[in-house]
Amino acid sequence: MHKLSKANRLIHEKSPYLLQHAHNPVEWFPWGEEAFEKAKVENKPIFLSIGYSTCHWCHVMAHESFEDEKVAELLNQNYISIKVDKEERPDIDSIYMSVCQAFTGNGGWPTSIFMTWEQKPFFAGTYFPKENGYGIIGFKKLLSTIHEKWETDREELVQSAEKIVETFGKENVTKDKAEDTLIDSALEQYRQSYDEEYGGFGIAPKFPAPHNLLFLLQQYEKRGDKNSLSMVENTLLQLYKGGIFDHIGYGFSRYSTDRRFLVPHFEKMLYDNALLILAYCKTYWLTQNSFYLLVAEKTAKYILREMTSEDGGFYSAQDADSDGEEGKYYVLEPAELIGILGEEVGEAFNRYYDITPKGNFMGKNIPNLLENPHISDGFLQELPKVYEYRKQRTKLHLDDKILTSWNSLMIAALCWLYRVSKNNVYLNAAKKAQQFIEERLYQNGTLFVSFRDGKSKQKGFLDDYANNIFGLLALYDATLENSYVDKAKQLLSKATTDFFDEKNGGFYLYGKNDEKLIMRPKESYDGAIPSGNSVMAYNLVRLAQLFPEEGFDINLKRQLDFLYGEAKQYPSGFAMYLIALSNYFEPSQMITVVPENKEDAQNLPFITSTGSVVKVLDGPTEAYPLVNNKTTYYICQKYSCLPPVNELSTSMK
Repeated sequence: MHKLSKANRLIHEKSPYLLQHAHNPVEWFPWGEEAFEKAKVENKPIFLSIGYSTCHWCHVMAHESFEDEKVAELLNQNYISIKVDKEERPDIDSIYMSVCQAFTGNGGWPTSIFMTWEQKPFFAGTYFPKENGYGIIGFKKLLSTIHEKWETDREELVQSAEKIVETFGKENVTKDKAEDTLIDSALEQYRQSYDEEYGGFGIAPKFPAPHNLLFLLQQYEKRGDKNSLSMVENTLLQLYKGGIFDHIGYGFSRYSTDRRFLVPHFEKMLYDNALLILAYCKTYWLTQNSFYLLVAEKTAKYILREMTSEDGGFYSAQDADSDGEEGKYYVLEPAELIGILGEEVGEAFNRYYDITPKGNFMGKNIPNLLENPHISDGFLQELPKVYEYRKQRTKLHLDDKILTSWNSLMIAALCWLYRVSKNNVYLNAAKKAQQFIEERLYQNGTLFVSFRDGKSKQKGFLDDYANNIFGLLALYDATLENSYVDKAKQLLSKATTDFFDEKNGGFYLYGKNDEKLIMRPKESYDGAIPSGNSVMAYNLVRLAQLFPEEGFDINLKRQLDFLYGEAKQYPSGFAMYLIALSNYFEPSQMITVVPENKEDAQNLPFITSTGSVVKVLDGPTEAYPLVNNKTTYYICQKYSCLPPVNELSTSMK
């Protein structure tokens, strides 16, 4: 077992990921001028390692290489080594992930970059085993080879770096106008990649990608596209039945390693659960099938029980590993359940959740319902016993960093859940989390990325602003309190000033006054999370509809044009943008309320769709007078407005 080395420079950081490496024998630097200056003075290349605290293969490479004295000696003698937490510095991650994808054809974490002290990369990869194996070069051999090349043929390496920077620095300035056919193309791509038997899209590994489902649900809602709804319903059913959903403690894991959603990568991320709550809530709204509401509430129960701080902020993630083994916390054997529940109930429990002597994961069992045609809640009394047993058996690592971007997605999710359930617990949690952001992650008009150990760190990036505006708009929709939409407009103004490209459209990932890196990217593709640019498009569409007189449409059109240029080659990779685009082409139902008294609007969040836009005026105006001296509703939809009414009929909701 590796003995604990003396602390390196990471000991002064707040990131759980960086602190995990604070006692490595590698002389790590955090990202900063000190590291680059030292590399220049000592004439050494830089090794940059990017990861995050609950990343399985980050742990593996750390144990194999970064805790190894011989590997550390190679790094310390010949390189300046920098560690970056991708969740604290998504700007750095975005740039070097694109480089890694160019080198390898794919990306992932840990991201391993070799570069000059001018931050120009000349070699990239992800995980490397310590010794040659797995069909790839070993990390020790790689370190020796690059060092030799640096000493004997540095010019070739530097020229390689210059070409890479030049290639990635080019702007995409396509200005074609967005057309409705983009949505049809995306729908066709989803149909072609859809797995009719097991739900989801593409082949293993399968990611939930709930924003894709939200787009399909929107198309069902607007077009009556039953095929879109069918794809969503089957996917959401399979996600719940599979092992990717934790049937004992609730909540979803990050992705499935197999086609059936049986074997997950057991890591649980806040953002996945937030986006899935949104998808289940929307599906419940459209179908009124209580199954979807049940799954959304189970997922929220997990978040509020295990992922929420006393002050109301939401933690980032739970690790896949326990006691050094992936999934150990989650898997069970038949005898364990019989010991907990007794023979008769235990055997019934095992049958229901497919827990067998043979096992379905390395000789043990991931509870699932994939072979069970009868889904019920017949074991609600037994689940707490199994849950407590599992907690006592082993522990999970919790990444207790609180991220503005991901918290904002959960705020939106809980607002939607409040609207479909009418349970104030969810709204109160959403409000408290937003209050946490404003008190701990917002200073002098500027958002910050993360909070941990009593301190906020790093000025916010585009995703922080985009997602918090998204969360504030959800809070407004749930409460109709103008203070939330006022804050959303303030953040949009700040983000436009700091991030927006007035010439070409699109928002840069980091602000104009932030640290200057070798390039300034604009992320647009929707990966595990909708991109900041896609979410900003959604926000701009809604704000332009709410406040047509305030000029949001100018930047909105630039934003939609920019994203069209990005999306036209592969539109199904831009689901959140397509939602915004559809709302732009065919505006959501708009309800302007002139209340006789404030109480008359309080039920609107429960009877209007999550796609509807509701604006409550302080009182009658010349344009919107009271009719019959009663609360009056002005309803516009599909480019036309109806006569004002004093009551909302079912057909208008």
